[in-house]
Amino acid sequence: MTPRSTLGRALILLGLVVATAVFLAVIPGHRGWFDVGVYYETVQHWAHGGQIYEYRRPGTMYGFTYPPFAALCMLPLTLVGWHTAIAIDVAVSTLASAALLYWLFDPIARRQGWNRWFSFGIAACLFAILNPVRDTVSFGQINLLLMGLVFADFRQLTHGRGRFAGIGIGLAAALKLTPLIFIGYLAITRRRSALTATVTALVATAVGHLAAPQASRFFWTDALWDTHRVGALAYVSNQSLQGMVARFAPSAPSRIAWVAGVLVVLGVWAVRAYRAARRGDQRTGFALTGLASCLVSPITWVHHLVWTLPALLLLADAGLRSTDRARRRRLLTAAGAAYVVLTSGVVWLWPGETGGQHGLSGFFGSNAYLLISLALLFGLPAGDRVTEPAPTPPLPPAADAALPAQLPSPASVGSG
Repeated sequence: MTPRSTLGRALILLGLVVATAVFLAVIPGHRGWFDVGVYYETVQHWAHGGQIYEYRRPGTMYGFTYPPFAALCMLPLTLVGWHTAIAIDVAVSTLASAALLYWLFDPIARRQGWNRWFSFGIAACLFAILNPVRDTVSFGQINLLLMGLVFADFRQLTHGRGRFAGIGIGLAAALKLTPLIFIGYLAITRRRSALTATVTALVATAVGHLAAPQASRFFWTDALWDTHRVGALAYVSNQSLQGMVARFAPSAPSRIAWVAGVLVVLGVWAVRAYRAARRGDQRTGFALTGLASCLVSPITWVHHLVWTLPALLLLADAGLRSTDRARRRRLLTAAGAAYVVLTSGVVWLWPGETGGQHGLSGFFGSNAYLLISLALLFGLPAGDRVTEPAPTPPLPPAADAALPAQLPSPASVGSG
């Protein structure tokens, strides 16, 4: 039961915000904005005549790992101080998070008839304490910005306004290669926006090449293929299929096992995403694509797992919409359990797990986030086309979010 009065809701929400702030302040694992430091210092180095990929953060092996176009977009950081750079990074992640919650959560709140500003505030607090979100903000990563670009296209497609759809995905893929798989999703579902996304990514990449031709050649011929620049494959933060294989056999991780796993994941993703699109269910198609991106990437750090959040929301939504009590309870329990695990940081209890030295507990614990991604890819309930409730005045003020409209048949429509 929730309070009926505005004051009661405001007091509860204020208490949740304070509790969230305290939790974020005291929980271990603060990353000191390490990655935004790499971005900031790399572009400073570049602006003073150095090469993008020769820079290393002092005392570490880590340097810039994104395409030159990303460095070009970050070049304005040379105009501000370090603390301002942190503030900009946090502000961008916050705005992207607000947009994502509005696009993905607000339709659920409206369908359920919940008070929208109150439920949005609760969702924001729950979102903020998730381990992938905490790490994204604490590292100063760009994951939430990339998700915002990708799901801006999702919003256009679900509203039937696809004129500019594909630009967001193309820009995201040019900034970091992981969102390339979303171009694949647009292609297998026969969307004309696949061409828009491809052209956008190619043009942005060409601009990056013109800005830094030598660095561009080095990135595409050398840095891209050198996973040691990013980190150890077996490190527990790597929650990809490759990470699991490397932890199981750290001395000689099997490429055959990894490639076989990737092919299975891509096959399941392609079939399920295509079927979802044929039903007009873009939400499930995009959510499955986010899961697949995390699983097939050679390195998927914990902070990259923000891409699992749309699937987690869909699982909870499927439970809320179910009229079968047993199924409703089962789905909501699964969503709640997955949320608790993704919030807990449980993988860090086995930081040195390799070769199965801790038995089954070590295997399941060190791969917990990966196993959740796999379970969601294979078991996420197929969404149905849902009729959107009549619009109500939005809180916070913005255009009403809509649920996916029916896709045209394939005959009629034209890839951190």
